[in-house]
Amino acid sequence: MTRRLVLTNEAARHPMRRALPPPPAPRPAKNGDQDVKLFLLSFAAFFTCFYTFLF
Repeated sequence: MTRRLVLTNEAARHPMRRALPPPPAPRPAKNGDQDVKLFLLSFAAFFTCFYTFLF
């Protein structure tokens, strides 16, 4: 079965929505130092809890 070239958005069922251009592609997230910040926050929280229970 051959299929015609589709230039519209197939997910849009309404004729008015088919005429709209497709939504822009999402930008990739920049996770440059997010892991380091999460590690330092977790370390500080653990250290604070541990230190509080000791003394």
